[in-house]
Amino acid sequence: MTAPQLTALSDLGWDTGRDAEFRPFAETCVPGRVARPDRGSHLVLTAAGPVRAEISGALRNAAFDQAALPTVGDWVALRSTGGVGVVEAVLPRRSAFIRHGSSNAATAQVLAANVDVVFVTVALSTTPNLRRLERFLALAWESGGRPVVLLTKADLCDALPSVVAAVTAAAPGAPVHAVSALTGDGLDGVRAHLTPGETCVLLGVSGVGKSTLANRLLGADHLLTTGIRDDGKGRHTTTHRELLPLPGGAVLIDTPGLRGLQLWDADEGLERAFAEVEALFGGCRFGDCAHETEPGCAVQEALADGTLEPRRWESYRKLQRELRHVAAKADVRLRLADRDKWKKVHKEMRARGAYRP
Repeated sequence: MTAPQLTALSDLGWDTGRDAEFRPFAETCVPGRVARPDRGSHLVLTAAGPVRAEISGALRNAAFDQAALPTVGDWVALRSTGGVGVVEAVLPRRSAFIRHGSSNAATAQVLAANVDVVFVTVALSTTPNLRRLERFLALAWESGGRPVVLLTKADLCDALPSVVAAVTAAAPGAPVHAVSALTGDGLDGVRAHLTPGETCVLLGVSGVGKSTLANRLLGADHLLTTGIRDDGKGRHTTTHRELLPLPGGAVLIDTPGLRGLQLWDADEGLERAFAEVEALFGGCRFGDCAHETEPGCAVQEALADGTLEPRRWESYRKLQRELRHVAAKADVRLRLADRDKWKKVHKEMRARGAYRP
């Protein structure tokens, strides 16, 4: 079975604001939305149907890094040359879920763009990893989307109320829904977040049931799924990111399982994910309190009286240290890039004879 067919750009989330952004390209291009990014060419959805498109050389040269190139969810200006689509520009992103790239260098990877709702999926077939959840939520808040926690495979959990309570405590400000794609329980709560014209993304580690849940929302077996392993863990099935129009007018982005999720420029997201921790800092006696042994430290007082859970505090500090490390690497990378830029400028000037011996 196939996914629902779109009939207009509005089915993909196009609005009047996009009209204004696209106007400079209107004479030579048509608008489209990236549905599946691939190495060779991207699948782009347009009002006339899907198009295979390459990225123009000018766009590649103008992009500061890989994060500026089109990814799933991006709106693009598409030019047709001899029946082949060419992406000439990426329209401004209103939101983006960004993580640290897989390399050791300070590079960002955009997993999904222009997302309104970030579904963070956690399987209840095993004990939820709350620290991993907090990491996902920090990036979800930073993305500009609205985080929603989906506890999948709820039919396999024998202690559902206590698990939901623990997850809710680790996700302040984010709705938490226990769902079962197998039985259909909790799906109405998920659908309540699917607003026509908005885009949601499913994120989580491998085997949490994202594709099975996506199929239930699509009303069709569009995505490949497999059963759980003997140890209760799911199997990795999704191999690419894909944008799919849903019945009712919303748009869904399914993603492969994430093995690693390093933070990237998520200061505000960390504040939102640990709102109760950040709220304590204003109560410290000293403005430069390190929250360790200083007298009058509100954090240490909250830890002592049980108001703040030690696990939450340790998780916050760990993520904060990681952000500082990423920022330090990014600063070095920018300095090196600036140095290389000026070396190239001086080399070109010497080649043109601008420098005199």
